[in-house]
Amino acid sequence: MSSPGDSRDPLDSELEDLVASSDTGARRPAGFPGKLLVGIAALWSLFQLWIASPLPFMLGFGVFHSSEARSIHLAFAVFLGFMAYPAFRRSPRDRIPLADWLLALGGAFCAGYLYLFYAELAQRPGTPTSLDIAVAIAGLLLLLEATRRALGPPLMLVALVFLVYSLAGPWMPGILAHRGVSLNALTSHQWLTTQGVFGIALGVSTSFVFLFVLFGSLLDKAGAGNYFIKVAFSLLGHYRGGPAKAAVVASGMTGLISGSSIANTVTTGTFTIPMMKRVGFSAEKAGAVEVASSVNGQIMPPVMGAAAFLMVEYVGISYVEVIRHAFLPALISYIALIYIVHLEALKAGMQGLQSSNPPRPLLRKLIGFLTGLILLMALSFAVYYGLGWLKPLLGASAGWVVGAALLVVYLALLKIGASQPELELDDPDSPVLSLPQTRPTLLSGLHFLLPVVVLVWCLMVERLSPGLSAFWATVLMMVIMLTQRPISALLRGQSDIPAQLLRGLDDLWQGLVAGARNMIGIGIATATAGIIVGAVSQTGVGLVLADLVEMLSMGNLLLMLVLTAVLSLILGMGLPTTANYIVVSALLAPVIVALGQQNGLIVPLIAVHLFVFYFGIMADVTPPVGLASFAAAAVSGGDPIRTGFQAFYYSLRTAALPFLFIFNTDLLLINVDFWHGLLVFVVATIAMLIFAAATQGWLLLRSRWYESLLLLLVAFTLFRPGFWMDRLHDPYQSIPPTQLVEVLGQVEQDSYLRMQVDGEDEVGNPRSFFLLVPVPDGADGPQRLDNLGLELIEDGERMLVDMVAFGSLAADLGFQFDQHIVAVMAPVDRWAKEWMWIPGFALLALVVGLQAVRRRARRHVTR
Repeated sequence: MSSPGDSRDPLDSELEDLVASSDTGARRPAGFPGKLLVGIAALWSLFQLWIASPLPFMLGFGVFHSSEARSIHLAFAVFLGFMAYPAFRRSPRDRIPLADWLLALGGAFCAGYLYLFYAELAQRPGTPTSLDIAVAIAGLLLLLEATRRALGPPLMLVALVFLVYSLAGPWMPGILAHRGVSLNALTSHQWLTTQGVFGIALGVSTSFVFLFVLFGSLLDKAGAGNYFIKVAFSLLGHYRGGPAKAAVVASGMTGLISGSSIANTVTTGTFTIPMMKRVGFSAEKAGAVEVASSVNGQIMPPVMGAAAFLMVEYVGISYVEVIRHAFLPALISYIALIYIVHLEALKAGMQGLQSSNPPRPLLRKLIGFLTGLILLMALSFAVYYGLGWLKPLLGASAGWVVGAALLVVYLALLKIGASQPELELDDPDSPVLSLPQTRPTLLSGLHFLLPVVVLVWCLMVERLSPGLSAFWATVLMMVIMLTQRPISALLRGQSDIPAQLLRGLDDLWQGLVAGARNMIGIGIATATAGIIVGAVSQTGVGLVLADLVEMLSMGNLLLMLVLTAVLSLILGMGLPTTANYIVVSALLAPVIVALGQQNGLIVPLIAVHLFVFYFGIMADVTPPVGLASFAAAAVSGGDPIRTGFQAFYYSLRTAALPFLFIFNTDLLLINVDFWHGLLVFVVATIAMLIFAAATQGWLLLRSRWYESLLLLLVAFTLFRPGFWMDRLHDPYQSIPPTQLVEVLGQVEQDSYLRMQVDGEDEVGNPRSFFLLVPVPDGADGPQRLDNLGLELIEDGERMLVDMVAFGSLAADLGFQFDQHIVAVMAPVDRWAKEWMWIPGFALLALVVGLQAVRRRARRHVTR
């Protein structure tokens, strides 16, 4: 809140309060408590950097076990949660009441109990003492209260329901009943083991998420956020509806450094929304464009609102694979949003802002772009293969040589930046007469890209862990923050170098504090979501919900997906994205996979997890709770509910993508080579643009209803060509199960057999499901079957599983002893499904031709 002598705009104060109440905590105490709050936040950041670094292992002290690190991590989060978030709306913001001090200290002690008494607890597993139980009960209650303060009542109530359900099992009605859990067993499971609060979710927050959030915070404090916005406006602001297109690109780039859709909306929206209104967007549409683009920042790798790191643990694949699967849909979604903005500008006859770039012919622009692209590719290849040759040659000295080369590149980029005018923060309320020039704007901050390059290099090339990759990128970012101002001042011939050094130190301090405060909500949310995951594992409620959802969906996979999407939206209205993803994926992801198997559709687990995550994000847009829409409306002056509905309308493409990649996993680049992936990207992008044109009702001009329907049909055909090809020609032929070994030796290696298997589920109930079995290498059928890890036995006309080798491919697929192979389907030679793109494009040409004729006739009439 503004102090009496504060001259800030009330709108700025309102926005700061909105972001603070949802992300960093609304309390700003003065004096010693304020300094303590800031100091502990900075200490948390330094602790996380310490445990991520190789220093503890090199020096031989300060090494923390993962459970100890989680305990300390949560102690910081809970302590800061009570300190930074007031208990009620009317609670004081400028001081910390005594009760909050006591709650903060008590919560920190309970959370740190696992660290303080780790050795004693390890000696008595499963036999807690009275003190253990008392600490666990107090810890759970204090965590729930911290959750209510930092994240609102919904997540706290959901966790409380699961705790009550665990205790009240025998009194539950019908299928919800279970034998119940004692208070001692509940508290021990939830607080004293790694099955509940201190489970995988909190572990991911401790190991990975904090460092990426801190990295983004440092990058923003260094000036990268302003740089991204300026570059986006200089590149796109002069096009039709340019400020809106720049808002999309700026929000996408800011999404790289911000895991919060609300903070992203306010950071970029403060500049972009007034400019969008200036060129003709209504208040609601300007806010909706910013919301749609800011929320999508959470689906853009590498951070993805912390979900990417959780998927690593839940799906069991590497972080690089998660990024590879998630990148294409996110990029397509952003390209489509830029096109939607373009269509809105066409409808309203908008123009762009005046460009200050010198006029250049289109051919020169194209040649310049291609030259830059070729030079960048050549440099990338030189660095990649040069380091690949140097590292074995230099041996242990390679790290020092690479560090020296990085320093030279950094100084060269700073020299280039110092030769350009320094970027200043603009006043969003001042009139924009012309846009910044592209070349000087782009060159002024190239050094901001170095830490991002180091992060990507460590992840993709060096294959370091996400935590260690983020650590090295963060270390480089800290060096840049300390040195960029004094070195730039020196290169510009300025004399205030000591003052610039102090500014750099202040920026670093503010970045450490902001990174920790941004993590309070995430740390608490992952711990509280662990309560729900712990209750699922302790009571078996997941199987009950699976039966309930399967009953509601009547075994129909599409209806099941719709129900899952609706549940994600409902939960997401009160839960932060990360907690929503944890809850829904824990409850429903296995159900979707199992139901897909029963329907003959093999759904990869990563596709299901991305499906859940996408709809959790959509809740930040959806009225009546979408906080990002309220933040944008506060800037635009528009109605928040109408802004939310308009943003949801713009986000239909994001809602359609999850359904598409469930049924066409090529979009996630699963089992797709480079050239096929490139073709999929091009065609899927065209399909999404056509889908956007259909939903916006405009292609070359306003579409008639039947033209929009035809465009939707074209988009569906381009996205799912296999749907139509399967109708023309079945991709598999049925063979008797007794001929399985013979057929296994005849089909091509790396192809797939589909098998229908009858067996039992985890509790002994009969189930029938489908498996997609890859054909391993081998000279003949028996050898391939042996490499699969499977032994079969014939029982008359039946083929039974006699043995499954431990750790084999067959075991991973789900084969078990005494299962009955009911049907075997072998692939057949047929036309590739991509041939269906030809009639799709022909239908598109028809719609374009109809609109072109109509537009020509309209122009003729107007003449």
